[in-house]
Amino acid sequence: MLEQMKGAIFDLDGVIVDTAKYHFLAWRSLAEELGFVFTEEDNERLKGVSRMRSLDILLEIGGLTFSDDEKLAMADKKNRLYVDYISRLDESELLPGVRTYLQSLRKQGIGIALGSASKNAEFILDKLNITGLFDVIIDGNKVSKAKPDPEVFVKACEEMKLTPAECVVFEDAEAGVEAGKAAGMQVVGIGSPEILKLADYVVPGLFALNV
Repeated sequence: MLEQMKGAIFDLDGVIVDTAKYHFLAWRSLAEELGFVFTEEDNERLKGVSRMRSLDILLEIGGLTFSDDEKLAMADKKNRLYVDYISRLDESELLPGVRTYLQSLRKQGIGIALGSASKNAEFILDKLNITGLFDVIIDGNKVSKAKPDPEVFVKACEEMKLTPAECVVFEDAEAGVEAGKAAGMQVVGIGSPEILKLADYVVPGLFALNV
């Protein structure tokens, strides 16, 4: 499968870097301010979900309702907390094997794209010092539909001027795997074969592809 690949499209969180812990800390802090406890189990419901939908789930857990304007202010506050956490990121937080794998793809002339819902994607790549390894960056500022909608991967493929059949998606979330398949692309799952059943191929991390 990877032999025919002309373009590789990577999700960010859980594939390149683990920023999920910082999302959790930011949401937990917001919940504390609102007077309730937000647990790591609760946080599982937020994985791969947009910021506003995540806020809705958080408020459901707390049994609270607010106006749209109040919710926008809360989402903005959560993002400021999150950005404060990730502003301390550095290269040491790259997941194992990422830089080596991206560099090996570049040497083979394979296009490299990011396909992430994060609006902070470029900021994070800069902090990790790997922005220059990507030919195309499609993030939450360029798309409006959340995974499992395939929009983010379709746009990445188009910007690389490739067909879906020439692209392989690297994803750690079920919704992301679904999005890649819906885009007509082959998908490498990063994580557990039990969870990522729809992926064509599953590895524990990019380090496993460097062998």
